[in-house]
Amino acid sequence: MNTKQIAERLAGFTVGIAGAGGLGSNCAVALVRCGLKNLVVADFDVVQPGNLNRQYYFLDQLGMKKVAALELNLNRIVKGLHLQMVDKKLVPADIINLFKHCDVIVEAFDDKAQKQMLIETVLGNFPDKPLIIGSGMAGWGANNMLVTRQFDKIYVCGDQESEIADNLPPLGPRVGIVANMQANQVMEILLGKMNCDDY
Repeated sequence: MNTKQIAERLAGFTVGIAGAGGLGSNCAVALVRCGLKNLVVADFDVVQPGNLNRQYYFLDQLGMKKVAALELNLNRIVKGLHLQMVDKKLVPADIINLFKHCDVIVEAFDDKAQKQMLIETVLGNFPDKPLIIGSGMAGWGANNMLVTRQFDKIYVCGDQESEIADNLPPLGPRVGIVANMQANQVMEILLGKMNCDDY
């Protein structure tokens, strides 16, 4: 498929992203650049100075709600998007309501309890819906440890080991790699695997 055909195919799908931080904002940008038009993004937080080392926001957006800032940024990249930006801390009922029509859900939380709640809610209500999770992206280097593992309809991107700490912060390179791995996995689910002749 060429880029026009890819965009035409992606235009028929909707992707849900839970969280608009380092993973969610960068994943959304990668997907709309490829031609995805329909996104549901939920986050309750505001853009803070400490976010700018890894999240797709800018200095003049400090203090803005992340979903509002991300909506502006996405619309500066591509015209004709259909964005449902939800300023809310999600609970199970929200996940069911917001993501029920999504073809794929991307988990992009930085809070363990929120992450677990989303996984359990999706598995309990949408067992056949693909869910892409980010796990293990703190620090720097160790590119070869960043992989995607599949467990039925769940895909886990990252090294599944490195936990964020004061001496192992989340930084742009590894967070960005994992966010783009998530976006790439969305593409593979929606478009199918690349033909070997394409390599």
